Amino acid sequence: MEDVVIRPIREEEIPCLDDFLYEAIFIPEGMEPPERSIIERPELKLYTEAFGQREGDVCLIAEIAGKPAGAVWTRIMEDYGHVDGETPSLAIALFREYRGKGIGTAMMRGILKELKQRGYRRVSLSVQKVNYALKLYEKTGFRVIEDHGEEYVMVCDL
Repeated sequence: MEDVVIRPIREEEIPCLDDFLYEAIFIPEGMEPPERSIIERPELKLYTEAFGQREGDVCLIAEIAGKPAGAVWTRIMEDYGHVDGETPSLAIALFREYRGKGIGTAMMRGILKELKQRGYRRVSLSVQKVNYALKLYEKTGFRVIEDHGEEYVMVCDL
């Protein structure tokens, strides 16, 4: 595996957040992936629209061989993981070929450190209970605060 660099997103890379948003959609075993146009739905567009211009917009990129391989980003928004108006919600995605190599953990540690340095007290997310990423979130300090049947809302105190 080549060296991974975790760094802030560059302005010209912001459009690639749409690619990562699509990658962030959890597809249960045996299910067909949705059409890519799903990211145009208002409840998903919320994660990327005008990124960098709103409160809590923070993004780190995992770069391998000079190209973005993953992204972790936050924004204060009323999404599935929303807890209050001061807590950013988190999204994370890695292209499939880079999963399971510790890159997600490195990205999570990086964004948690960055958010703490910026003065945020906690960060939240929503995850389906059957999503393998649940273990990553628990390992990096997230805890369940709400159970919504098939998914959890989790927070990490910074």
